Amino acid sequence: MRTLSILLICVLLGHGLAAQDLAGATSTPEDAIDVLFQAGEKAYHGGDYNTAIARYSEVLERDSDHLNAYLQRGFCHTLLREYEAAVRDLSAVIARKSDHVWAYTSRGSAYNKLEQYDKAIADFDRVLSLDPTDQEAFNNRGWSYKGKGDMKAACRDWKESRKMGNAEAKIILSNNRCK
Repeated sequence: MRTLSILLICVLLGHGLAAQDLAGATSTPEDAIDVLFQAGEKAYHGGDYNTAIARYSEVLERDSDHLNAYLQRGFCHTLLREYEAAVRDLSAVIARKSDHVWAYTSRGSAYNKLEQYDKAIADFDRVLSLDPTDQEAFNNRGWSYKGKGDMKAACRDWKESRKMGNAEAKIILSNNRCK
């Protein structure tokens, strides 16, 4: 029965049926959530971030603890430069899974865009407490420090990232005249 439901869903997706109609075409609430999430993923990977946000929101209406729907919706908000909304979604992930490295990394980047550098630094510090070899966290925290006007700390982080083998850090160091 599940295979038949999924096949039916694929056919319906091809005919542009509304998401709520798709959800009604499944046999269990879990199937409906999966269908909506996959529709969000399809839209996300196709670059249709507004549709993806709508599908992930529908998932969250049915399952308010769906970690991946919050995460993916947060990514979409970031891509649309809706940084406050991204922070809300990524914070929801962190509230449910306090060691989620990607959520801290992404929220820290959103805080950088909002020029909330102390919050960004705190998120990158958390990433580095979970994974002290995370080159991206060092690079991003460097940008946070630069935003605050602390070039010494920024250069220190970019140098650490370069020591770990990050080629991008070498360029960042050169462009920012770090010695």
